[in-house]
Amino acid sequence: MSSEPQLPRMIGESACFLEMQEHVSRVAPLHKPVLIVGERGTGKELIASRLHYLSSRWQNNYLKINCAALNESLLDAQLFGHESGAFTGASGQRKGVFERAHGGTLFLDELANTSLAVQEKILRVIEYGEFERLGGSQTIQVDVRLIAATNEDLPALGRAGKFREDLIDRLAFDVITLPPLRERAEDIMVLAEHYAVLMAKELDHELFAGFSDEVQEQLLEHAWPGNVRELKNVVERAVYQHPGMVVESLVFNPFASPWRPKLSPARQMECAEEEKNRPSEAAQTEKSDESTLTAAGWTGKPMDFRQHLQDYEIDLLRKAMEHCQFNQRKTAEFLNLSYHQLRGYLRKYDLLP
Repeated sequence: MSSEPQLPRMIGESACFLEMQEHVSRVAPLHKPVLIVGERGTGKELIASRLHYLSSRWQNNYLKINCAALNESLLDAQLFGHESGAFTGASGQRKGVFERAHGGTLFLDELANTSLAVQEKILRVIEYGEFERLGGSQTIQVDVRLIAATNEDLPALGRAGKFREDLIDRLAFDVITLPPLRERAEDIMVLAEHYAVLMAKELDHELFAGFSDEVQEQLLEHAWPGNVRELKNVVERAVYQHPGMVVESLVFNPFASPWRPKLSPARQMECAEEEKNRPSEAAQTEKSDESTLTAAGWTGKPMDFRQHLQDYEIDLLRKAMEHCQFNQRKTAEFLNLSYHQLRGYLRKYDLLP
């Protein structure tokens, strides 16, 4: 066992990143549950590790489990353990992660994927520190600091009856919301250089030769829907494709190919039907944003004509940028402007990142 905590390295210089890092440092020493919220690829697992290693529990077990990777019965058994004969194939007693994390920290990733029944058991552990193994009657007491993570809107799921609101209340002693990479413009090149240097070392290159000006511009303009994880993949791919050379091009989508296989008609229909029956919150927001983009904002009351037009242009630009995931070239095309025209408007209203 290490004599010193192995703090995961966090890289960034942007104001929102530093504020989030300070938030982590403040709540880490407490024994209260913490909920980490963020888009995919923003580093939720990294934050959970940091919360553990900055706490007094750092010398004890730190266990983690992805709730989306298991069905309800297997997740139940993994979390709370089982007795011999509890279900088919349960040939012996097994301790669950709650029991094995006693005195330490348990990280539950993708918490929104748990069933209401499992949520009820998790709530009981948080409130009373007790549970029973699957198929058992003995009450087991544990002292575990719970950290959970999700990329879903838990309060919205709670209002819809798909997540226990009392569990949300207990988890939300403090909520750490991770900023997406598109809101951390100052960090993009810092992270890109970091991952490029590490990849060059892994490939035994003498050094990392750098990024061309065009590639740097592409890195800064990309919307990064996959956040830091996507950036890492793109940069590492580029370094290995330019051995010992300045990186002159990037591959954002490794699946792009004229020979890429397509879904069969039956699978296309199946996926289309599933998508139709499961409208996403993002799609609803997009529809709302498009309506806003076409609204004139007329109120029927006296107004300052020039100020109204300026406010409308600013609102239009912001909504269009959000709609296009902050990709300036896509936004220019969406608004039927040239790239330089859009940049001029953004500069005029001080909207450049």
